[in-house]
Amino acid sequence: MRYLVTAPASLRQPLRIGLPASKSLSNRALIMQGLCREACRLTNLSDCDDTIVMLAAFSDDVSSFSYADDGARIVDIGAAGTSMRFLTAFFACQEGKDVVMTGSARMRQRPIALLVEALRQLGASIEYVAEEGFPPLRIHGRKLRGGTLTIDGSVSSQYISALLMIAPTLTEGLHLTLSGHITSVPYIEMTLGMLRQFGITSGWNQQTNVISIAPQPYEVQHYHIESDWSASSYWYEITALAALSDSTNVLTLEGLHESSLQGDAAISRYIESLGITTIYDKNGVTLKTEGRKTNSSKMLALDLTSQPDLAQTIIATCCALNIPFRITGLHTLRIKETDRVAALETELKKLGYVVTDNTSNGSVEMQWDGTRCEAEATPVIATYKDHRMAMAFAPMSFVRPDRSILIDDPAVVSKSYPNYWEDLRQAGFFIEAVDTATPING
Repeated sequence: MRYLVTAPASLRQPLRIGLPASKSLSNRALIMQGLCREACRLTNLSDCDDTIVMLAAFSDDVSSFSYADDGARIVDIGAAGTSMRFLTAFFACQEGKDVVMTGSARMRQRPIALLVEALRQLGASIEYVAEEGFPPLRIHGRKLRGGTLTIDGSVSSQYISALLMIAPTLTEGLHLTLSGHITSVPYIEMTLGMLRQFGITSGWNQQTNVISIAPQPYEVQHYHIESDWSASSYWYEITALAALSDSTNVLTLEGLHESSLQGDAAISRYIESLGITTIYDKNGVTLKTEGRKTNSSKMLALDLTSQPDLAQTIIATCCALNIPFRITGLHTLRIKETDRVAALETELKKLGYVVTDNTSNGSVEMQWDGTRCEAEATPVIATYKDHRMAMAFAPMSFVRPDRSILIDDPAVVSKSYPNYWEDLRQAGFFIEAVDTATPING
């Protein structure tokens, strides 16, 4: 199935969008809830795929479980990378629980050796079921001793967060040294911030890059999940592109906070140079473009080491606005749901934008100097089972000759933003389901 997405001449006004709850906060909260000694109530949990599989992993409904030959429970997390990493650490410290962690074909290609080795050093019993270094994993839960550990901070902050969340339950606590260039620092800070909210004290020596957490109990009774700043990025993009034809737009995004723990709140700063003003109040944020020019020939230079999930949105927005860019800090994009660097270049070329990348000593950057090529007459944007590809490219319908764009496999948005297409309709977009067998005339 494909969606033919047609942009409106102008956004409906006034427009209020109820964003989904944060997937990042929800998944951390579920792990912390599972580690609490007392009952902990969570509200406004995300309804995305990643959180649904987390909830299933914590379910007490034995009738819904499947089991391996040796009686270990099978936990299938599909394509949810965060869930794979967080739950691997969680089940490793659950004494007496044996599980097999598995996932989609793509998940079984995503490396996890760094986390497994770290957990083994803390006393975990984990075996590879098939290929060494990759899921599936057979985990024999036990009480872990903890202690001193060093981990490469340049690969994935999710490994670090997984270890930090179980640290309070370890017999010796955890003294974790982060080596190399640390990626996605805001996500580590998010985890430490949530740990504080759950009653856990920690220390981070910025000079030695050592994070220390002593053994201590989780303590919280009620935790409310904030809306998703990553999801807001698509509405910043929509507001910027809609301003090309209608410079007066006001859009309110509900449930966001200025003092958010989410690193992707940086989108409000990054997009400001593209003509979007963000106004905060107690209920959320309001985006305004009145009197602001969004088109510019000045090159945008950004380092997204700390916010790699914003890359697709920002790159698509810049291309649509004819703003050249050089974006660094993208090394983790190659090991996401797909190789996002290659996917961006391939799909943007269908629309006439020649975006390139440069990889050197493990660092990855993408750039566009304004070079164009002939666009396909009727491009179909492949999504590669990646939710962010669908959501970042749909708003580019604003700059298509017929204001329309075809998105393949649109259901992928359920991974983080299940109501995305309905929210676009609320804003005035026309969305038509098209059978892939039906020819489309350009």
